Amino acid sequence: MAAAATMAAAARELVLRAGASDVEEEEGPLGGGSGLQEPLQLGELDITSDEFILDEVDVHIQANLEDELVKEALKTGVDLRHYSKQVELELQQIEQKSIRDYIQESENIASLHNQITACDAVLERMEQMLGAFQSDLSSISSEIRTLQEQSGAMNIRLRNRQAVRGKLGELVDGLVVPSALVTAILEAPVTEPRFLEQLQELDAKAAAVREQEAMGTAACADVRGVLDRLRVKAVTKIREFILQKIYSFRKPMTNYQIPQAALLKYRFFYQFLLGNERATAKEIRDEYVETLSKIYLSYYRSYVGRLMKVQYEEVAEKDDLMGVEDTAKKGFFSKPSLRSRNTIFTLGTRGTVISPAELEAPILVPHTAQRGEQRYPFEALFRSQHYALLDNSCREYLFICEFFIVSGPAAHDLFHAVMGRTLSMTLKHLESYLADCYDAIAVFLCIHIVLRFRNIAAKRDVPALDRYWEQVLALLWPRFELILEMNVQSVRSTDPQRLGGLDTRPHYVRASKITRRYAEFSSALVSINQTIPNERTLQLLGQLQVEVENFVLRVAAEFSSRKEQLVFLINNYDMMLGVLMERAADDSKEVESFQQLLNARTQEFIEELLSPPFGGLVAFVKEAEALIERGQAERLRGEEARVTQLIRGFGSSWKASVESLSQDVMRSFTNFRNGTSIIQGALTQLIQLYHRFHRVLSQPQLRALPARAELINIHHLMVELKKHKPNF
Repeated sequence: MAAAATMAAAARELVLRAGASDVEEEEGPLGGGSGLQEPLQLGELDITSDEFILDEVDVHIQANLEDELVKEALKTGVDLRHYSKQVELELQQIEQKSIRDYIQESENIASLHNQITACDAVLERMEQMLGAFQSDLSSISSEIRTLQEQSGAMNIRLRNRQAVRGKLGELVDGLVVPSALVTAILEAPVTEPRFLEQLQELDAKAAAVREQEAMGTAACADVRGVLDRLRVKAVTKIREFILQKIYSFRKPMTNYQIPQAALLKYRFFYQFLLGNERATAKEIRDEYVETLSKIYLSYYRSYVGRLMKVQYEEVAEKDDLMGVEDTAKKGFFSKPSLRSRNTIFTLGTRGTVISPAELEAPILVPHTAQRGEQRYPFEALFRSQHYALLDNSCREYLFICEFFIVSGPAAHDLFHAVMGRTLSMTLKHLESYLADCYDAIAVFLCIHIVLRFRNIAAKRDVPALDRYWEQVLALLWPRFELILEMNVQSVRSTDPQRLGGLDTRPHYVRASKITRRYAEFSSALVSINQTIPNERTLQLLGQLQVEVENFVLRVAAEFSSRKEQLVFLINNYDMMLGVLMERAADDSKEVESFQQLLNARTQEFIEELLSPPFGGLVAFVKEAEALIERGQAERLRGEEARVTQLIRGFGSSWKASVESLSQDVMRSFTNFRNGTSIIQGALTQLIQLYHRFHRVLSQPQLRALPARAELINIHHLMVELKKHKPNF
């Protein structure tokens, strides 16, 4: 129905517009009739309005043409005017039908109208109610804002009051003195835990009162008197307790480490005195320093005195030098001395004193050693004395830092106030002993003991002894250098002619004793120095080595023949090298130097050894090789008689010569291994010489020599010479 009505309306509009256009065409401005109007003026024509109307019509027509019914009518060719009339007729029918329907439903419509009217009245009342409610809500919103403002203000006041309450509570708690605190301070012994707890509480309250007084709090005056009386009582009890502990140190045979450990449990007592009664704290500290300094001084003076009684009775003297002959008298009942056993220049087992196990071993007990008639070298006594000093000093320094609450320079000053007299006494004793000490090995071992103890103190984090170690080294190093220089001078000033009978063997002459002393002494110092190298020590040993080498050369010059000189040099170099290699490293400067000297003299001795029996052969081979090298081999033709004599002489005497050579070497060298090496070198050089002789005889000038048939085969000679090789 709606579509039909729409189409009818569209069709009718089209028809009306079409009819209107026709009328205009028939009754234009030039036509007549009752519809004639006044001619329009040109200015009265609204072109813009007509164009808008035409555009609107086009749009409307275009929209109606899109309708399905119109499209269908246009497709069937129906006349739109008839179709419009038909549609209008249908519309009239529909209208009449609708009117009849409305008349039939009039009662319902009237009832609906009444209902609508009633609803309007209800809605009007609701509108009035909602308006009143809205006005009420607006007033409630303002009240809510007012309440929010009041709540915020109340919240701020609450926070302020809570903050004031917290501050006031802290103030009150800090100022109020509970009865438990008063009872514990007045009645409880200082050793009870509750006294320490309440003392800490009292210290906190006293600090709080001082802080509040600085801010001008008037309430502090109410508790100041009570706290002062409690503080005085606590200070009195603490002072008596600590002084009793300090006085207990003075009892004979007291192990003062036990009361020290007891004091550490109550180190807060001194902290309390330091914060509340500095005069009493200073009194306690001064009393502790005075008591402990006397105890340490007495203990170490007694210990050092008793310790020196177990030293070896015979010690090195100023004449016990490397280049000075031992003139100590020996009787039938005399005890073996250090010098007679060469322990002044020999390390032996003395080096164990710086081993890790022995370095921190328990200290020596003098009365026990005296009962067992035990004696010790100075370095062992030095180690025991300074290990006791190190151990007690470390313990004392840590106690001072912890109990007296000091660190840095203050801890150093307090430590030296306690241990200063003891350290000074120890330094004076060492200085006095070193003034008459001539045992360089003992002094050098003491130096290395100090170096190791200094490292141990650093590991224990005790720097208070650093100055003492430097002072000890300042005493030891100059003395060690002086003793070493005295030994150097003694070797330098030794006159070989005053040494008595000379012998090439190192065990039977006084000169060789000096070289052996040097070897023992040098190997001892080198082995010790390898643990903690020191360049100054190597320089001094280098000077000593130069003087010993010069001394050996001076003594060797006293022998008339070069062969004896070489035997003496080889024996002494070999002896010194053997001793050095027992302790020093193979690549040490001393070992390398003497090895080079030994090799050079050995080679020279071998040449000297081969010269008497085979000198003619050696001379001819050298001359012939020189001629061949210069291209003058033709001159060898005149040497047939000489060559023949050499061939026959060698063949008839080489066995006897080799046997005599071997016996001579074995008699000359006490070290069989060294003698064997020399014989092997001589035989090897002899084989090489004879091989060179063969090559000379193979030259064309001597190849036809009849005596060549008498030459000994090289391989046969090697086999025969092996029979003369000594086996040891």
